Amino acid sequence: MKRYNLLIVLLLLIFNVTTAQKKNSPAADLSILKETKTKIENTVPLVITHLQTIADKEADNNIVTNGKTALSKEYGILESEWFLYRNNMKNCILNNSSKKAKKCMEYHTLYLRNTLINYNNYIINLTRKNGYLGVEGDTKFDFKPAEIATKLSEAYFNANDAAARMKGGQKKDFLGQTMSDDNKLTPFGQLAP
Repeated sequence: MKRYNLLIVLLLLIFNVTTAQKKNSPAADLSILKETKTKIENTVPLVITHLQTIADKEADNNIVTNGKTALSKEYGILESEWFLYRNNMKNCILNNSSKKAKKCMEYHTLYLRNTLINYNNYIINLTRKNGYLGVEGDTKFDFKPAEIATKLSEAYFNANDAAARMKGGQKKDFLGQTMSDDNKLTPFGQLAP
């Protein structure tokens, strides 16, 4: 009889250790949100530097002014979609069964991916070699929409699995971090004064 009690205690201990490891593992890690935010924000000064190079070459500051206005519009579209994406993904997990949550998340990730691709195409066309007014050199961006969308999708799918092991309040707090100011894109005006 004592052997069985000891076996049960050992099994419970193993179960608790593995569960604790899962909760502290990358399965519950949403740091990719901050990484994505940084990658998006880093594109703005690079594009503006490129526009300034063109403006200096052509002695026409309207190039920078008009470029900033156009870039601001594209950035604004991405900023809105980034907010919607984080909120929708959180709601997919909170308000659906696991199977429905995955379909919901796939839909919103696809939409964000398309928005990222549109933004990427815009900044690449604006800054490519021999592009606008033939400025020499390519501006290199650490911005790959498909890779970003894949990593975000994996993080949210893992977050969905982690949230399934949590109770109501824990789950809301855990998923609430996605909407924190730390993950919000910096307004364009602060990135490009």
